Amino acid sequence: MNDDTTDRTGTRLAALGRRPEWTGTPEHPGAVVNPPVWRASTHLYPDMAALRGHPANEDGNFYYGRRGAPTQWALADALTALEPGAAGTVLYPSGVAAIAGALLTVLRPGDVLLMTDNAYEPSRAMGRGLLADFGIETRWFDPTDPDSMAAAICPRTRAVLLENPGSLTIEMADIPRLAALARGHGLVSLLDNTWASPLGFPALAHGIDITIMSLTKHVGGHSDAMMGSAAAGPEWYRKLRLRAQNLGIVVSPDDAALMLRGLRTLEVRLERSTKSALAIAQWLSTRTEIAHVLCPMLPGAPGHDLWQRDFTGGCGLFSFILKGGTGPARDALIDGLSHFGIGYSWGGFESLATPVDPAPMRSATPWPPAAWDQADRFGVRLAVGLEDPADLIADLDRGLAAWHRAGAAA
Repeated sequence: MNDDTTDRTGTRLAALGRRPEWTGTPEHPGAVVNPPVWRASTHLYPDMAALRGHPANEDGNFYYGRRGAPTQWALADALTALEPGAAGTVLYPSGVAAIAGALLTVLRPGDVLLMTDNAYEPSRAMGRGLLADFGIETRWFDPTDPDSMAAAICPRTRAVLLENPGSLTIEMADIPRLAALARGHGLVSLLDNTWASPLGFPALAHGIDITIMSLTKHVGGHSDAMMGSAAAGPEWYRKLRLRAQNLGIVVSPDDAALMLRGLRTLEVRLERSTKSALAIAQWLSTRTEIAHVLCPMLPGAPGHDLWQRDFTGGCGLFSFILKGGTGPARDALIDGLSHFGIGYSWGGFESLATPVDPAPMRSATPWPPAAWDQADRFGVRLAVGLEDPADLIADLDRGLAAWHRAGAAA
């Protein structure tokens, strides 16, 4: 299939990874639409000369199942093409595995990692546990204040892990400025770019060294497979790939096929969920029960200026903070929803709602922020799916009615 980088995103998504040699036979290249699922642990050689003359460790060559086959290569190839500046993409069994694999590529015992204070809780746990076990120190900083990051840098600092926006509090960071700060100090910058994907924020083009995604979310899109990825320029891609091979990391070809299926509709799903999320955020901003709507796509919301400057797209994930209330009342709101499931994910076709309680996770910055009324601390995170936004708004209206009833009962 032709991959013309001048084509628009939807056209490219329909074609990426569909090389003729991966979708057919030598006699009939490109015979099928999708790369077949190649399930194979053993790759065979026709003779000893072929075995001894096998090319070097390069992508796209049969060798052994851990190095993948056309199904995995097609997915990695497609993801690389979507990331301007990427030399390649490494696939991991989950988003957390991608974060761990990337950090273990960059860091060594005795190093210091700087981590944004709004990071995904498994990333924070990695800093406190896995990395600490390897003699690596993690320090947290305020993602909205570049001076906070600069103050945390020391002679042992090796890398900075960013997440934009944070997946609970949806705080926006000035990524180009932080990436330039990191580069100026000789640090490696890594970004969890799951929220926007390269369709909404091409991370390497904004100065990031390694960009990470949980493919489980938007790329899969159907809540039925888990995977992660890390993409980088030539130097770091080679190191990421070798470290993943040394760790024995490989993804299932069946899961790779599901990710390729999801990739084809990524743009239309992101556009739909973004439009719906913005409509819901606008509605919530009119409600007296809501103290803060944390949605950078919403004009006037925190971080909107950065989103407008740097991003070309969004997604359906955002949070809101209730005006006062209690924990049980917030639970009643979530329990009162029928179109929102309760579950720890996002990016699928179905909408989800979960409580937001980041205070115990903060290390460098307080939650709620000092400028807020401290009674406004009970939050809800919404992952808006593909349902009709009018139905989701009606559902939230019922949930807020349940919140009122629970508050009155208290």
